[in-house]
Amino acid sequence: MNKFLYGIDFGTTNSALAIYNEETKEIQHTIIIPSLIYFYEQQRSGIAPDYVVGQEAISAYLNEQMSGRFIKSVKQILSRSSFTETRIHNKRYNASDLVAIILKELKSRADKLIGQDCRKAVIGRPVFFDDDNVQKDTLAQTRLSKAAELAGFREVRFQFEPIGAAFAYERTLQKKENVLVADLGGGTTDFTYLVLDPEKAGSKDRKNDMMATGGIYIGGDSFDAAFMWEKGTPYFGKHTQYEATPGKRLTVPKSLFANICSWEQMNFFNGQRIKKDIEDYYYFSGKDRQFKNLITLIEHNLGYSVFRCIEKTKITLSNADTARFAYHEMDIDIEEDVPLSVYEQIIAKDVTRIANYLDEFISHNKIEPSNVDSIFLTGGTSMVGSVQNIFKEKFPHVNLNSGDNFKSVATGLAYSGYLFEGE
Repeated sequence: MNKFLYGIDFGTTNSALAIYNEETKEIQHTIIIPSLIYFYEQQRSGIAPDYVVGQEAISAYLNEQMSGRFIKSVKQILSRSSFTETRIHNKRYNASDLVAIILKELKSRADKLIGQDCRKAVIGRPVFFDDDNVQKDTLAQTRLSKAAELAGFREVRFQFEPIGAAFAYERTLQKKENVLVADLGGGTTDFTYLVLDPEKAGSKDRKNDMMATGGIYIGGDSFDAAFMWEKGTPYFGKHTQYEATPGKRLTVPKSLFANICSWEQMNFFNGQRIKKDIEDYYYFSGKDRQFKNLITLIEHNLGYSVFRCIEKTKITLSNADTARFAYHEMDIDIEEDVPLSVYEQIIAKDVTRIANYLDEFISHNKIEPSNVDSIFLTGGTSMVGSVQNIFKEKFPHVNLNSGDNFKSVATGLAYSGYLFEGE
């Protein structure tokens, strides 16, 4: 019977699993699913689960008119001590429970493909779960480890995600190179500078090849939040005025709209007091049409569907000079052309943060740009033109390389079986 190892890239937006055959030393299959969970509005009867995962979560969410509980970006709660649990259908789910649901789905699909119960995995993790905060990092690692156990894994090792990406890239090289790897995902941006050598691929001792690692807690989700603030919130009443006292009009507090710029923060509106405040703002605004859109957004749980449209706009702008930001749902009508130049202005602050961190990374680790032989970019955010320009400007002598932006890390993690050797 063949022995298998799973390489798992649990991501903020998407998660991937690569199946590695330890006998043939080949990747047999790669599975990728959105990192999404949808809990049905009504509890299921019998032994049927109350939730679906991945693309099926999107379908169920839309089929039920967005009435159930939809959970995305669960990776971002791993480092948050403030998140202890959430209740769904009178059942408690902590961070590990939610992550385990996604890991279990990946494992189930992979086990069916190989006809075995594989309990061995190398799981990726960002260099820093939360901007170099050791306490939060330890909490996140502990929660992720527990999630792997709950999902049915018994032999687990962890590997930095950019190192996983590097090992995937290494298999394509013809000669030894000094490589800067940037893994730009939805939640984090991670860097690794290391020596890659195709003759060493799969070998055990790679410690001396790892020259530097680092990361910053910023990614594509930050870009989407900035876009929502600049282009989305005006359609939901950001500039609405209300009559605070007779004859005195004020603008609705901007804090309301900050909370719709992160889909995960929309639970902020579940409190009775804030709901009452929103109703009052609406009434005293003279029932402003755009502010009514905010009420519709909240009451009908439309947040995710809005952010899907934002993401589509972002993807289009990766290879076009303009894109249409369009959303039409329940009397909410958004239709606006967004030039690439405007989008680049919107995300400029976040792009600058990434560029500044890269400068710090290079300086702190005494990396001479001229010594970098190649750059490997992976992750969905690496497709953004202004992000690519960071590397083109810093390393004009080097071509940018990329693999499969959504599978490279999982593939490289599956090639990291050496982590189990010598024990």
